Formats: sequence, structure tokens, C-alpha cells
Amino acid sequence: MKESFARLLRSILPTAWAKILFDSYHRSLAFFGAIRYRHPSRELRVIAVTGTKGKSTVVEIVRAMLREGGFSVASASTIRFCIKEKCEPNLYKMTMVGRFFLQHFLRQAVEAGCDYAVIEMTSEGAVQFRHKGIDLDGLIFTNLAPEHLESHGGMEAYAAAKLSLAAHLEASPKHMRIIVANAEDAYGAKFLATKVEMRVPFSLKDAQPYTVDDKGARFTWRGELFTSPLPGLFNLKNTLAALALCEALGIPRHALKRAVEKTAHIAGRAERLERGQPFSVVVDYAHTPDSLRAIYETFTAGEGRRICVLGSTGGGRDTWKRPAMGNIADKYCDIAFLTDEDPYDEDPRSIAEAVAKGFARLTPQIVMDRREAIASALREARAGDAVLITGKGTDPYIMRAKGEKESWSDRRVVEEELDKLLSSKK
Repeated sequence: MKESFARLLRSILPTAWAKILFDSYHRSLAFFGAIRYRHPSRELRVIAVTGTKGKSTVVEIVRAMLREGGFSVASASTIRFCIKEKCEPNLYKMTMVGRFFLQHFLRQAVEAGCDYAVIEMTSEGAVQFRHKGIDLDGLIFTNLAPEHLESHGGMEAYAAAKLSLAAHLEASPKHMRIIVANAEDAYGAKFLATKVEMRVPFSLKDAQPYTVDDKGARFTWRGELFTSPLPGLFNLKNTLAALALCEALGIPRHALKRAVEKTAHIAGRAERLERGQPFSVVVDYAHTPDSLRAIYETFTAGEGRRICVLGSTGGGRDTWKRPAMGNIADKYCDIAFLTDEDPYDEDPRSIAEAVAKGFARLTPQIVMDRREAIASALREARAGDAVLITGKGTDPYIMRAKGEKESWSDRRVVEEELDKLLSSKK
């Protein structure tokens, strides 16, 4: 309803006036939210995590490291909301939930006695000023790749939205502010130029020598051998970001090492699902070309095949991605199923057909029922294969026309279909 009203206003107001109106509206919400909940960010240390990829994973790893260091932690991400040990899934289909939610969350964290809050922050949230009124102690920048370009108006506008979070850190009244940024990213230097007390770069050089595969990573950090169960080079980078931040916060190295070794999986992020089947099944959130490539390169399937289930970005946005995603699947997959994901008000089949245009070597199978697409992929699998199901991760809904939501869980569907498949073969 709110989205429809916003679209109506945009259609009848000049663009400049609409922007002024909506900017004022969102700034007011942030301002009054901070007042309503008595500026809770002033009573604990707040770490933000931003970037295109890896944000939720970094939030989870930082949370684990701080807890291992003896601190009480709250965290908010696309995956879940946690205050100390109590966690609940994020069912909002939104990373930075507005309308006072974050301020209320931080007040609850303060009342629970938390020392830290670790919050995933997005470009969309930044342009709606949802970070305003939250005084930051630190910010982690993971990377920047093309995403949300249509809504932001291009790559530089997207980057500017992310960099506004660094400016927000710079303006924070906190006394020991920390910026941690990926030195290997083209935008890393801009984040590291933030005028704060501690500026900490990280890169893969910090982990040399290292080895990574679909079972995890082994790397050397500060002269000591670390072993992480999280698969892939992308997760090694996420781990290095968390290590850089937590070292700067003074967490002892032995606590950091224990946290790395104990963090065995992140829900919906390169998550293996085991029900006794003789092949691998992985559920992942990958919904950008770079993320899709990374997951395919990580799970090579050995001598087996990659069987891929994918959709594309949500309807009505980032249409440029569709053939690009298809092209990557065409390069890496042996069998590909294209299916429904989050069509919103767009015809879902037209989205799948746009993805199919990126294929040249393979002929993908278009199966619009997502459950049936997953079931078909599982039926195709043989011992040693890898079934890679991307695009949803922990997303709790498939978003349909007129704001309708279909309750969904890739994990649940995979487990149900695997159980059926294995039962039929007994």
C-alpha cells in the first residue's frame, strides 16, 4: 500500500519536488525515531557493515568474534536479528527496516545489556536516511560491484550512497572511530580516506599463504595458521574484513581464531544441505553476476556436474543483469533450470526468458514453479554432482504482483524434496 502511494505521488509531482518531499519524510522518521528511543546508539558501540557482497556474512563473523571475546552483542542483517543469544529470522524482505525499527532494536539491545551492535547497512537504506540518528563507532566496507543501478541512477550514484555511510561515520561524535576497507577494491581508497582515528585496510595479502576450496579455507594471519569451515575465496575475504575490525577493537588473537574455527556455516550463504544424499546441495543468496560466478567457481563438483537452479534479480529492476547471469550459468553449469524468484509486478516468465538469452552453449530448462525446478534438479543429480540453488538464500517470501507475498524457504523445499527423493529410492 505504501509503495503504491509512493508511486502515485511520483507520478503526479515533478521529480525534484518528489525527491524533496520523500527526503524530508525519511529524515523526519530517522530524527523522531532517535528521539523516541532516547538515542540508544550513544549507550553502546555500533559497527556498520556495507558493500555489495558479503555484508550479512561479515555481520555474522564479527558477532561471533565479539562474543568469543567476551562481549554481549546485538546484530541486525538480511538474515536475522539477534540480541545476545536470542535470534529471530528477518521476515521483512528488507535489510535496513525503517519506521523506527532500528532505533527500537538498538534500545532493546541497550536494555538487554549489550556492549556492541553490528548492523548491515545498504545503499537503499542510506538514500532513505535510515542510518541518521545512529552514532557509529566503526564501518566495514567489503566491496562494490554493479547493483541497484536503475534505482540509484548509475554506478557513481550507487557508490555515493555507500560513501555517505563513511561520511556519517566521520561525523559521528564517538571518540575512537574505525574504518575498515577492502584495499583491493577500486573504491577502497575512498573509504580509507575517511577522517577518523583508525583506518584499517585489508586484502588477501594478509592471508598469504592460503588455500581455499568448497570445504573451507586455510590461511596464515599475523604469522599464525587459521582454519575456516566457510567455503570459497569470497568467504576468506569476509573473514579478513572481520579480523581487521576485531583486531582494531582489541579482541585477543586466540579469541579471533576460535571464532573463525567455530563459524561453520552462515544460513543461506553457500550453505550445504545434507539429508544423506550422495551429491552436494548448496543454497546461496547470489543474485549478482559476481556473486553467481564466485559460487560456481567455489563448488567445482570434482568429477561430477554442476546442476544449477537460478532466477534473476527482482522484477522491475536491474534488467541488465538478466542475460549476464545467464551467460555465467552457461559458462559454468552442466545443466541449468531457470525459474521464478521475485517477479513483483513483472511477468515472471519474461524474466526467465531474458536470463535464457545469455545462454549460448546450453539450452536451459525453464520451469516456472520454483519447487518443481528444485525437485527436477535434485532428480537429475548423480553421485558426485553439485546442485547449486541460488537467488533466495534465507529470503522468506517470493514477491508477487500488487505486493502479494508467497511464503517461501529454499532450505525447507530442498529438504522436503530430498526426503521424497531418497524415500522413493529405498
